[in-house]
Amino acid sequence: MKFPIRLIPDDTHIPFMRLRVVNFTISGVLSVLSIILFVFIGPDYGIDFRGGTIIEVKPINQPVDLASIRSTMTGLGLGDVQVTEVSDVDGGTSVLIRIQQQEGGEEAQQAAIAQVRDAFGDSMEFRRVEIVGPRVSSELAFNGIIGMIVALTGILIYIWFRFEWQFAVGAITSTVHDLVMTLGFFALFQLEFNLASIAALLTIVGYSLNDTVVVYDRIRETLRKYKKMPLPDLIDRAINETLSRTTVTSLTTLIALMSLYLFGGEVISDFVLAMMFGVLIGTYSSIFIAAPILIYFKLRPSDLSTDEGEKPKPAEA
Repeated sequence: MKFPIRLIPDDTHIPFMRLRVVNFTISGVLSVLSIILFVFIGPDYGIDFRGGTIIEVKPINQPVDLASIRSTMTGLGLGDVQVTEVSDVDGGTSVLIRIQQQEGGEEAQQAAIAQVRDAFGDSMEFRRVEIVGPRVSSELAFNGIIGMIVALTGILIYIWFRFEWQFAVGAITSTVHDLVMTLGFFALFQLEFNLASIAALLTIVGYSLNDTVVVYDRIRETLRKYKKMPLPDLIDRAINETLSRTTVTSLTTLIALMSLYLFGGEVISDFVLAMMFGVLIGTYSSIFIAAPILIYFKLRPSDLSTDEGEKPKPAEA
């Protein structure tokens, strides 16, 4: 597939593999620091994981104004508050207000609900009030972890059947690297971590895997063409041939995410920031983690048999 936009020339010869030891060292240190940050400091856990109160309201004789409702809720001083618009069973729209768990137990939670009722008075119809306890929050966290494990297992099986076992291990290693680094990013900048963050992590897994598979596919093709070429030089050639495609894909994705960050509002800002970081780290890992790890697993051109005299096709970035 030809790309009309050429940010990177087609005939680059960047020696990526010469930096593999340095990159592995830096990535290893940052991954350990990310784990320490996430475990001992942690991100700003949202209501989904900390528990809290869910209140569904519907404006009476007036349109839904999320900005006004959010401003009113912020002024009550109840801590973390989320305000979202949802469709109700009548085909109209309601507003879902989530309030973090208040210190002081059940009495404090009830007092917070009373504050909300007093703040809106007769302008809102209170349709339901639910208290999400720590048990439900722990179940959500457990289900999120199970979802990540299932996704990684599926990736391992897919890559194993699609390529060779070395590729499967490399893909999983780079994907875990991306997840760990993103979790460290959440903890370092104290981004809100909720169920939407789990969705962001799964999206990052998909993006990173897609980029890795593109590089791996070109490495496999190059293995068939140049059986006697040293493996580091062969991988460098494959990465350079896909570099333009990788750069354009990452850039266009970042432009879309930047638009969301600038115009999407405060509600999704943390989610978009995590996605932007995930795109950058996913692009990095496909080149500097997934590809060079094949050298350490001693992948050889003999693993894939083709005709000795096969001529290389023109490179398509």
